[in-house]
Amino acid sequence: MPNPTADERTTLENWLDFYRATLVVKCAGLTEQQLRTASAPPSSLTLLGLLQHLAEVERNWFRRVLAGEDAPPIHPRPSESHGHDGGFELAEDATSATARATWEAEVAAARKHCATKELADTGTFGGAEFSLRWIYTHMIAEYARHCGHADLLRERVDGATGL
Repeated sequence: MPNPTADERTTLENWLDFYRATLVVKCAGLTEQQLRTASAPPSSLTLLGLLQHLAEVERNWFRRVLAGEDAPPIHPRPSESHGHDGGFELAEDATSATARATWEAEVAAARKHCATKELADTGTFGGAEFSLRWIYTHMIAEYARHCGHADLLRERVDGATGL
């Protein structure tokens, strides 16, 4: 649980790390097939897809936007995705080990880039400026929303709740 009396930056970093850790817990102890199990028709959302997606989101906001890197998509979006960030769709050869390693590498890159920035420092996306403060807040919301999805997916897979 994040420190309730920390300064602003520490609070933002701690909440983001809390939700990152929550996602890992939601995926822990499951087989490859369980991680590929969709929630319920017509949704194709899976825990493995969430992990891949969040690696893509980490890459976008911390590497492309904040650091200005030319980092290609990890999971290119299919043309029928209607603007959703990549990663949700599972390739036949996708594995949890690969997805987890990719996600961990993106989190490590994010931490490295953030360490050299102030909360007011900005990056550009779509012609607009975004501060690190805004990016942290957005990422906390992104993870919180997807951890809610992960709760439901995990319950569907093996009945586990409140992990």
